[in-house]
Amino acid sequence: MIRTKIYTTKKLEKLIKKLITTNKETDSGILGKWNATVFYIDRKKCWLITNGLTKYTVVLTDIKASELGKIEQIFKDALFAQLIYDGIITDVDNLNSIIGGIGFLPTDNDRSTTGFQNQRIEQMEWWKHEFGNLENMPIQDLVNRMNTIPIHIGKGRKTSDFTNSLIEMKKLLTE
Repeated sequence: MIRTKIYTTKKLEKLIKKLITTNKETDSGILGKWNATVFYIDRKKCWLITNGLTKYTVVLTDIKASELGKIEQIFKDALFAQLIYDGIITDVDNLNSIIGGIGFLPTDNDRSTTGFQNQRIEQMEWWKHEFGNLENMPIQDLVNRMNTIPIHIGKGRKTSDFTNSLIEMKKLLTE
């Protein structure tokens, strides 16, 4: 069975100790691995989950400890809603078959993705001051802005190596 691997930061790992597994044997499917970290807006826990291949970002807002048992469905719903908002339309059954189950793993020390996530958290801090509180923030719009910022994927420094997360995720899901 395909299980999507989500590697957590040390900070998030402390919050979800019960969900962390160490089994790295399963296949992660076409989406590859994801990295998750936690940040706070108005003293509410929010998760920033980033795809390792495409740098596509999803934000889960106001996650409580009582919701950790349903975190798989919360992630799938947020990802599906963000894909629809970004114009990458796929049906729920197709997305469920691509994702499969979710397995949270300890950190993989992917410095590239961690640096990328820190940049995204800094953008959220900027928007936090602009919008005030979490209820006033149009999260899907802000995540769409994050996913359309130019990024570099590839080894060279050619102009063709620059793209954005939206285009890369669309390529990955339509192949």
